[in-house]
Amino acid sequence: MLRIRLRRGGAKNRPFYRLVVSEGAMQPKGRFLETLGIYDPVKKTASLRVNWERFDHWVQKGANPSETVKRLLKKARTTAS
Repeated sequence: MLRIRLRRGGAKNRPFYRLVVSEGAMQPKGRFLETLGIYDPVKKTASLRVNWERFDHWVQKGANPSETVKRLLKKARTTAS
């Protein structure tokens, strides 16, 4: 089963996340198939950049977003519209 999840990067106390597609059984820091976007929660207005075309492509292929990703994307789509 494919999962769309956040993969943490950045320094200590300065998190930076990449939105990635990976196998559900893989560890969050493990291999991934594609990077779909980035999320930087440290900025004053947390920034989320997503390649919506590729996101929709992977969802059609059966990838399920994690709960956190669902919440972030729902907020991003409503503010973008």
